[in-house]
Amino acid sequence: MPRIAGTVPTPFPLKDPMLPDSADKKFGVHPDVLKLGLVSFLTDLSSEMIFSVFAIFFTTIAGASAALLGMVEGLADLSASSLNYLAGWLSDRTGKRKVFALAGYGFSTLAKVILLVSSSVAGLSVFRVIERLGKSFRGPPRDAWLSAVADKDIRGYSFGVHKALDKAGAVLGPLVAYGLLSWLGEGASTYRILFWVALVPAALSIVVLSLIKDQPAVQRRRENMFATWNTLSPAFKRYLVAAGIFSLAYFSFGFLLLRAHSVGFAVKDIVLLYALFNIAFVVAAPLTGKLGDKFGRARIIMLGYLIYLLMSLGFAFATTRWHVIVLFIVYGVFYAIDEAQSKAFIADIELERRASAIGLYNFVTGLIYLPASLIAGALWLMHPASAFLVAACLAFAALAVFLYLRPDQVRVLTHSPGKLD
Repeated sequence: MPRIAGTVPTPFPLKDPMLPDSADKKFGVHPDVLKLGLVSFLTDLSSEMIFSVFAIFFTTIAGASAALLGMVEGLADLSASSLNYLAGWLSDRTGKRKVFALAGYGFSTLAKVILLVSSSVAGLSVFRVIERLGKSFRGPPRDAWLSAVADKDIRGYSFGVHKALDKAGAVLGPLVAYGLLSWLGEGASTYRILFWVALVPAALSIVVLSLIKDQPAVQRRRENMFATWNTLSPAFKRYLVAAGIFSLAYFSFGFLLLRAHSVGFAVKDIVLLYALFNIAFVVAAPLTGKLGDKFGRARIIMLGYLIYLLMSLGFAFATTRWHVIVLFIVYGVFYAIDEAQSKAFIADIELERRASAIGLYNFVTGLIYLPASLIAGALWLMHPASAFLVAACLAFAALAVFLYLRPDQVRVLTHSPGKLD
């Protein structure tokens, strides 16, 4: 085996070979970034109206246990990543982005009809899992589409702007839910009305997406889905190791909502907390993107791991409402980094097969989310604080592995200078 002599900064090209012709920028980004952001805004407006109340509705109205919530949320996270690699590979193989993104958004919209016909534990569980399948199919093609229209020197900012628009819908969604709950009460009939209202922006997102011009990539029709792994960059594979470890710490957000409830927040106030988390995300996403463009995305990724570690410790020992309020803001900052900058980082280190790389990243991390949520559910039954303490330890391990592997750098072999490992 060749010996590794050292590391040097990754020599990313000044011009991305996959970039389309230049277009007039609006708000400093390509117009299609804003259009795709509008699609995500409408989808999140719909989804987050539902998700902001789902954990409480599932456990208090439908009567499910916290352990069952953990299992369902873990299965939902698994579902949300189960088709990622397939969708990414298909997108790279055919060179098409729009058709696969459209199919994913459409499937999520159709799945929400389940809420209109069933409010049982079984029906809610099926909805939560099935709806996430659409997310798993649309993500990699859309993110590869986004990376193709984003200039490299502002890629982090472009992803941040897109995610800010995405989460702006998540800000408005819980506020709409809060208004309905405050106006009509917290009965089962109000939730039924809420589910009907949530279906409208989901349908509009499909209309908007259908009007955006596709940005096709190079076709790779002869490439086998399983053999694609061998063509992905070593830097991406090293990043996947650290991301996989961190995923064990990344249990369902529903447990944070339950933690807030245990501290003394009412259901409608928890909805406001969720809106606050999303506001923090919207503000932080473009800012952390700019920081990543200026100082390096690897530093921002590591900062995200550190923030999650500190936040987990905070939730473990939180005893007052203001503690929880601050921690939801901190979580919004972390989530902005994780959602936007991880994809921008992958786009930096994997130029040719971005949809496949993003799909594999989502698939592997999502696969690990299931045991992570199951473990969190079991620890929660023993003592809620223990779930957060274990998460903090795992986040520290992921940070240490990232520092050791340094996926933002290339490794030079002594027997062949200039050859990249």
